[in-house]
Amino acid sequence: MLKVGLTGGIAAGKSTVGEMLVALGAHLIRADEISHELMLPGGTVYDEVVRHFGREILDPDGKVNRKRLAEAAFGGGSGRSRIEELNRIVHPAVLRKQEQWMEEIGRRDPAGIAMVEAALILEAGARGQFDRLMVVTCRSEQRIERWARRTGVDEASARAEVTRRMAAQWPDEEKVRAADFVIDNSGPLSETETQVRTIFPRLQREATGKAKS
Repeated sequence: MLKVGLTGGIAAGKSTVGEMLVALGAHLIRADEISHELMLPGGTVYDEVVRHFGREILDPDGKVNRKRLAEAAFGGGSGRSRIEELNRIVHPAVLRKQEQWMEEIGRRDPAGIAMVEAALILEAGARGQFDRLMVVTCRSEQRIERWARRTGVDEASARAEVTRRMAAQWPDEEKVRAADFVIDNSGPLSETETQVRTIFPRLQREATGKAKS
């Protein structure tokens, strides 16, 4: 089984590329969904997150309001970022869950491709968890346009949010240098899909080779 990390900056199109790979036969889990599950009441990191960031981040039903948590972690209007503090709490538990999931995929599909979509693979020091790293890129202005469409905010708000989130991520240039495969998602989706279809057989051959060795 081949372990592949799928990463890229905010609004680069990781999920789009992930969906294309799943359609071709890859298994996929998203780190963002894992962290959401772990932060549910009773979840592995729920109590510690609430203890560090206060009950102000909770909805009336006791669930973590992710928008409020993001505002607290990225500093809100205070300018003081606490994102590293949040990452220290959440990342170890997410990495353990990812590894457990990949081990399960390996048992079920020894020649399969287990792919983890995560924005902060390199930032979390998790590159060693994977056999191959795939990085999705796009132009800076596209990130802002896509974030505005996705969240329904105006361009100025999107620019501010993308800027503050990108400050917590490695720049594309560094991610590309660390990558085994790069998907340029700045053009039409048909071009992105062509790149994915070109890369996927190489992943399949490597996965098959690992299963036979």
